[in-house]
Amino acid sequence: MDRQVTKSKGLRGTVTVPGDKSISHRALMIAALANGESRIAGLLDAADPTSTKTCLSTLGIQFEWKGEFLSVHGRGLKGLQAPQTILDAGNSGTTIRLLSGILAGQPFASTISGDESLCGRPMKRIIDPLSEMGARIEGTPKGTAPLRILGTYPLRPIEYQMPISSAQVKSAILLAGLFADGTTRVVEKTVTRDHTERMLGLTTTRSALGHSVEVEGGREIQPGEFQVPGDISSAAFLVSAALIVPHSEIRIRNVGLNPTRTRILDFYRSLGASISILDEKIVAGEPIGDLLVLSTELQGNVWLDGNAVAELIDEIPIISVTLALSGVGLTIQGAADLRAKESDRIASIVANLRNLGLDVEEYADGFAFQAKKSLLHARCDSFGDHRIAMAFGVAGLALSGETTIQNAECVDISFPAFWNLLETLQLH
Repeated sequence: MDRQVTKSKGLRGTVTVPGDKSISHRALMIAALANGESRIAGLLDAADPTSTKTCLSTLGIQFEWKGEFLSVHGRGLKGLQAPQTILDAGNSGTTIRLLSGILAGQPFASTISGDESLCGRPMKRIIDPLSEMGARIEGTPKGTAPLRILGTYPLRPIEYQMPISSAQVKSAILLAGLFADGTTRVVEKTVTRDHTERMLGLTTTRSALGHSVEVEGGREIQPGEFQVPGDISSAAFLVSAALIVPHSEIRIRNVGLNPTRTRILDFYRSLGASISILDEKIVAGEPIGDLLVLSTELQGNVWLDGNAVAELIDEIPIISVTLALSGVGLTIQGAADLRAKESDRIASIVANLRNLGLDVEEYADGFAFQAKKSLLHARCDSFGDHRIAMAFGVAGLALSGETTIQNAECVDISFPAFWNLLETLQLH
């Protein structure tokens, strides 16, 4: 499905965004491992968390909607059932990587796979540490899915120094650590999102080696109440839209403000953006609040290295568009992992920015462009990637003429109401 976006006269209104995708995945998995019934409020109703829910159902977990809450009947660490079919993670990297950590500690064999895009993404990053813990995991010769996992219980505890910055890899090891005979420790140089640690009540400590978090194997998980806040990665598209479209003022309610996720707000503010946080509070261990964003002419030239990219990994597509439309130059390096997302995001961003008339230099691990004030409407390819589709949909709001986004329905992965929400915010 193609989607046409035309230049906006301004965006005004108070809105909410879908539940946080990262937290939704983890709430489903941890509730499944709890002893008894948990309830999840605000769960993201989109394709990726549905993949996690479907896989857990295949493993014997029962779910029941009770009004706005999803009831999860947890079976404890030892209660999962051997699947009778291949587990289908769809397009979700979080599903396949985190669930592999759980499957590694099961006394049965399982196979987990996904769609063509997911089966092209690197899995050796989880195969290596989980194998070190005693699981036998067989992928393709390229180290990709499908993954055949011969689990074992108990696993061996390990201390793992993260070679890359990845919350998915860290979480997979921590979840596997629940099934280990002893204490498993993960050390990372750059702190990545810590939702798994918060939900499990783990503490991160800092030393000369970096930031470390450990989990004790065999600990019982108590059932509880999970509140999923609005996804700041989804909110980032509306924040950016408000910044680049003149005469805009948007309030986004109940957004997750976990400090491992709010680098995007600090980044935009460093360029002069008018972003205020209102009504901040702590709910179920996660800080949440409202964002008030006013249109702003951003200033500066930006260089992002590998550490900065690790903190902004999901927001790189919309950052690139926002700076390009603001006449701000950008250089990104140390971002090779962007090539292994739902699309090759470096290639996707570069191709579409060039379509808009921007001269972009592409590197193996990033790209760069100089400030340019006037860009053109164009036909942009989403490459089947939800974040690329939304980023260039936002661009269309600030470009004269009609911008077309190809395969725009891929936003259903994380933000099914995105296109309709843009319509409701328009000034007429």
